[in-house]
Amino acid sequence: MTLIRTFDAEVPALVLRLDRNPFHHGTLGAVRSLGRAGVEVHAVVEAADSPVVRSRFLRGAHLVPSGPLGARQFTELLLRVSDRIGTRAVLIAMDDASAIHVAAHGALLKDRYLLPNQPVGLPGLLADKAELAAVCARAGIGHPPSVVPRSADEAAEAVDALGLPLVAKWSRPWLLSPVSGLRSTTLVRSTAAVRALYARAECAGSRLLLQRYVPDAPRTDWFFHGYFSDTQAATGATGTTEGPRCLVGGSGLKELSWPARTGLTAKGRWQPNEEVEEAARRLVHQVGYRGILDLDFRRDEGTDSYQLLDVNPRPGAQFRLFTDVGGLDVVRAQYLDLTGQRVPHSVGRPGRVFMAENYALLSAAMSLGVRNRPGEVRRIRTTGPGAGFRQNPVTAWGVTDERPRGDRRTTAPVEGPRQAGAAGAVGRRRTVVERAGAGGRDWEVAWFAGDDPMPFLAMLRAWFGRGAVKAGRRLRPPPLLPYRTRRPAPRPREPDHAPPLL
Repeated sequence: MTLIRTFDAEVPALVLRLDRNPFHHGTLGAVRSLGRAGVEVHAVVEAADSPVVRSRFLRGAHLVPSGPLGARQFTELLLRVSDRIGTRAVLIAMDDASAIHVAAHGALLKDRYLLPNQPVGLPGLLADKAELAAVCARAGIGHPPSVVPRSADEAAEAVDALGLPLVAKWSRPWLLSPVSGLRSTTLVRSTAAVRALYARAECAGSRLLLQRYVPDAPRTDWFFHGYFSDTQAATGATGTTEGPRCLVGGSGLKELSWPARTGLTAKGRWQPNEEVEEAARRLVHQVGYRGILDLDFRRDEGTDSYQLLDVNPRPGAQFRLFTDVGGLDVVRAQYLDLTGQRVPHSVGRPGRVFMAENYALLSAAMSLGVRNRPGEVRRIRTTGPGAGFRQNPVTAWGVTDERPRGDRRTTAPVEGPRQAGAAGAVGRRRTVVERAGAGGRDWEVAWFAGDDPMPFLAMLRAWFGRGAVKAGRRLRPPPLLPYRTRRPAPRPREPDHAPPLL
């Protein structure tokens, strides 16, 4: 079966990411997804040497200004980028801070960018870990018991109520400073550690959330990606809509994560799960969300229910997992919908696998380092409600510069004409006809691509360069102590008349 889809790629797109992680493979995935369809793609990146800047599908890269980025600096940045693009563009927010800022300042940006019709404060409400429990309660969705302590003593009391280990989260992780050394999510195993984290709340910039730990086991970590819209033309439906509906999406199983058990998806598989998908639809219906949504669930084996752990009002880094046989994913769906084109019916590919090479390698190495071998049983002691020992099977695999003109040193590369059969020269606005067979490959990796190899090489260089620096710090010998002889040297004789002290 061959699908022939018409994709009008005349409108350019801006992929926006404000966090300064150079290894965010989701940004590269969005650039490639739109660029392969012939769209002129621009991106806001953290540095001129970011791996995504090396992509042949990127027309221009625009640097995030150094220092704190407030509301005024954010709008000025996007207005400057819009001037350089030269026409109205589709905006794809790739991190929580970007999605929150875009929704908050949509009135100022709507003449320059095509945006989802989003309530102003909704992305911030969904991304705030401390507010999620109330949202889940209204939508009838499972959520682990949580406490937001108002003092160190309340934090200690929460340990007795929730048990150990427990999960500690900063409610607004996008506010964490890179120099703080704090992680957005931490698995805590002692009351002293909870008190220590609470003492750093001011440094974190948001409230500390303590949450009951839902034990991990094989096939317990799930996620959902979807694009929601109430545009009638997008589906060809008639009649009155009852709120946003999912035009493209699916559920997946997390097989590897980094950091282990609490981190991003290093390896995931497209796996239909009606309970997860129904929970996602219920959440969107309750809050009226429009746009791309990424949800994380964990199945609680004790209650045989799915608990919603996190809501991200933007694409997850592994969104390319849910690419159908015609190349349609949530980013392309948003582009089509916002440019007034019909979003075709998605033909799913259950069983498809997505892997981020760098993080999967770390996760697999960590799994192989566990003393228990695959197939053995690990006993973990818990305290609090349901205290005791639980058993876990262990598995091994489960740029246009924004700086002043005089300070610029590099600019974004502009590639030459495409090879025959590619999407066309960068920035060429035309209609693209895509053909994809149902028998296409059922896996995709985050970084390496035969038609775009340079980001992979740039990632390897930066990844191993950073690893070498860390290894050097750990292997650096301690400072040498002064050599001391058995018999101390004679002490010099003081003068008879010492100079006066000044």
